[in-house]
Amino acid sequence: MPHLDHLRAVLVAWVIGGHALVGYSAVGGWAYDEVNEVTFAPATELVLVAVIGPSGLFIIGVLFFIAGLLVEQAVERHGWSRYTRERVVRLGLPWLVSAVLVWPASVWLAYVAAGRQVSFWWVLTHRDPLLDSGALWFALVLLVFSAAFALARPWTVGRRGRPARTLTGRHVAATVALVALSSFVVRLWFPARSGQVGDLHLWQWPQCLGLFVLGIAAARSGWHWHVPGRLRRRCGAVALVTLVLLPVLALASGVRDLSRDVASYLGGWHWESLATAGIEGILVVTGSVWLVGLAERRWRDRAPETAGWARGAFAAFVIQGPVLMVLASAARPLDLPAELKAPLVAALGITACFWLGRRLPILSGRRPAAAGGSTADPGPGGTR
Repeated sequence: MPHLDHLRAVLVAWVIGGHALVGYSAVGGWAYDEVNEVTFAPATELVLVAVIGPSGLFIIGVLFFIAGLLVEQAVERHGWSRYTRERVVRLGLPWLVSAVLVWPASVWLAYVAAGRQVSFWWVLTHRDPLLDSGALWFALVLLVFSAAFALARPWTVGRRGRPARTLTGRHVAATVALVALSSFVVRLWFPARSGQVGDLHLWQWPQCLGLFVLGIAAARSGWHWHVPGRLRRRCGAVALVTLVLLPVLALASGVRDLSRDVASYLGGWHWESLATAGIEGILVVTGSVWLVGLAERRWRDRAPETAGWARGAFAAFVIQGPVLMVLASAARPLDLPAELKAPLVAALGITACFWLGRRLPILSGRRPAAAGGSTADPGPGGTR
């Protein structure tokens, strides 16, 4: 299914670029914002948030949707015990190494480059949240979901003999409502962007779990191979209209200063929080179905010149933290505004992560095959 590989690579590149940009923003969202030397002008930041900000509401959800599309086949092929062990090594080990070594070292390097006299131990033990792993929180949460499904599957096998219920637009709409409502409820206790031990992103679990489960159900309807055209078009129309209207609605509701005006949108008993959860539910569900269907139409065949980059997407995702922090620290002495420096770091970061990702067999999943070829594991966005 090369279309899923290519879509996953595009999403990973988007995540890396987005992290590089928000490191220079006033509102923050990436660790470099704690020490950045320049920030975007307020007008520039408002434009950036209007153009690329909405993607932050659903990009991670698409990756969980792809993982859900593929997880049941992987468990059937390997068995729940072997599958769980492989997931622990594939996802859990990178998270652990990142949380206790790589990410704290990367943040410490950025602190030192900014002239802050702190130790590696201080960063590891005093920075909030404890056991922050950077972008690798995704791997830990996916490991939890994947292992839970593998362990629970023996109790659901008996139902597999029945004809699978075909998913329809009503099921998609119901998922939108469930994700939106559960997100609002969870954020009464865990506001968006709040930190927990391990940086678990509990406030984002409703969309992650909702899309993972939707992916499992969608695979039983054959959506990993083909998303029904009519449903794909409807989801695409809804997602695009929402993306266009979102900046207009934000301005109409009085959002002008992103570091000051968004607190009520992040959680709590506020209509703004409910509206955010509703828009997020619409975007993450319809956007995931649309993007997978669009990828199927555009990238059905595996192009040799892009296969290597797609295979290195998981490695690129894993190493993005240290790569971006090193690049941002190296660019620190350059007398450039954030409007130039941030895109430079983003472009170099995406290129470096994927270039290195193709050359790290232990992370890209390349293993010698019996006949002398190679196989590749698609990493956190899916499992073969």
